[in-house]
Amino acid sequence: MPELPEVETTRRGIAPHLEGQWVSRVVVRDSRLRWPIPEDLDVRLSGQRIVRVERRAKYLLINAEVGTLISHLGMSGNLRLVEVGMPAAKHEHVDIELESGLALRYTDPRRFGAMLWSLDPLNHELLIRLGPEPLTDLFDGERLFQLSRDRSMAVKPFIMDNAVVVGVGNIYATEALFAAGIDPRRPAGGISRARYLKLAIEIKRILAHAIERGGTTLRDFIGGDGQPGYFQQELFVYGRGGELCKVCGTGLREIRLGQRASVWCPRCQS
Repeated sequence: MPELPEVETTRRGIAPHLEGQWVSRVVVRDSRLRWPIPEDLDVRLSGQRIVRVERRAKYLLINAEVGTLISHLGMSGNLRLVEVGMPAAKHEHVDIELESGLALRYTDPRRFGAMLWSLDPLNHELLIRLGPEPLTDLFDGERLFQLSRDRSMAVKPFIMDNAVVVGVGNIYATEALFAAGIDPRRPAGGISRARYLKLAIEIKRILAHAIERGGTTLRDFIGGDGQPGYFQQELFVYGRGGELCKVCGTGLREIRLGQRASVWCPRCQS
């Protein structure tokens, strides 16, 4: 599914075309997402000016003058800009039409995404318990070290826990652990402070680089500008089980941790 860099790439792509624009109407062709789209979304959002487009974890927050549209891309969703009136294809469920003549179109073949309305988005039940953003000063290796004490779970699902830090999904957890030289199977509580300091640095570096590269295109992801991401070309271990390590030439191994495929190098990671 789209991870934090893909969602941030989408935000950067759509924000310049939405911010400051007036919504003329909202067309909902199919409201059956993970949670039903509010029946009165058109009434709530039409006639309002979009103030800013933000991101919290993997949620996009389209802030109007009164209220916020909370959007999640789910497993296969994407948001892109089209001309108002452009015929909709299958799975193109929502258009937010703007007076500029553009429409923000939401496509979601699997319908695991969300479009919800809130007057207090940061206190919404989906967002209120989230941990810090990984690219801020609120997240660092010391936080990982302190929260990991006495934790027997493997380190990979530990750093993917949204209560610990948001947005470190399967792709980027796999890559960050490789860069930090940490075996993803190791118990979180058995990793030293020094290694967590290194891991936090690598999480920040890899996420920031992936954002600049437009995210990672896997299956259905397309950025808000309609262009694919290019970070996939630079993956060291994710999705490469059985291939040779790009650093040492050792065969990469693959297991499942927390119901997710996990690839690592037995020589580079310990």
